[in-house]
Amino acid sequence: MPTATMTTKGQITIPAAVRAALGIEAGDRVEFVPVEPGRFEIYNSQASTIFQYR
Repeated sequence: MPTATMTTKGQITIPAAVRAALGIEAGDRVEFVPVEPGRFEIYNSQASTIFQYR
């Protein structure tokens, strides 16, 4: 299972295997969706999806 360590600035690097599986590239936005207390799903956000929430 891929893991990441959070920096003191609250940043993490998404592991390469996860980026590849989600099709995430530099500059892409990701969406964190809560699924239950303490658990989130991560999605590769598309521009059209982002604007739907604004």
